[in-house]
Amino acid sequence: MAIKNQVLDMTPLGMKFTVLQTSVDTNGESLDLHWDLLPGCNMKDPLVHIHPNAIETYEILEGEMEFFIKDRWQTAKKGDKLTVPVGVKHAFRNPSQNVVSVFNTHKPALKMENYFEDVCKVLDKLTENRRKEFKMNLKAMLYMGVLMNNYHSEIIAKNPPDAAIKTLGYIGNLLRLHY
Repeated sequence: MAIKNQVLDMTPLGMKFTVLQTSVDTNGESLDLHWDLLPGCNMKDPLVHIHPNAIETYEILEGEMEFFIKDRWQTAKKGDKLTVPVGVKHAFRNPSQNVVSVFNTHKPALKMENYFEDVCKVLDKLTENRRKEFKMNLKAMLYMGVLMNNYHSEIIAKNPPDAAIKTLGYIGNLLRLHY
């Protein structure tokens, strides 16, 4: 379970989150995060996904980035606020050469903080505790499939398709992959 001010280091994926308020702090109403998106974050094959049971909000604190919402990319800059309703396809990326800072919420919190902590565990596993470079190879896809299947109430992939993620997760479970 995440704690206030915990850093969720996902730098192999181009991002670092700091927990501002946990689900415990908000009685489950929200998970509040400060994001730092590194230059080039999610530029290759960003995970287009939905949150089937939560609203996600973004406020750009510094910099400029892009969001895919429903069916198109749009630019957001410092001061912009975006809300992604329940079940709406979305993704994000940072095409700039600068770190972008974002205030992000998931409402309700559900188990999103656990999901982000587990993303960090998967990255640690795949990079041998950050000693090796992260590569999205078959092994990584299997681990990510196992991860995504564990949080289907929180996040569902749309591109790549959920059926592919479920299949990869099923195979990963058969192989007894654990993070």
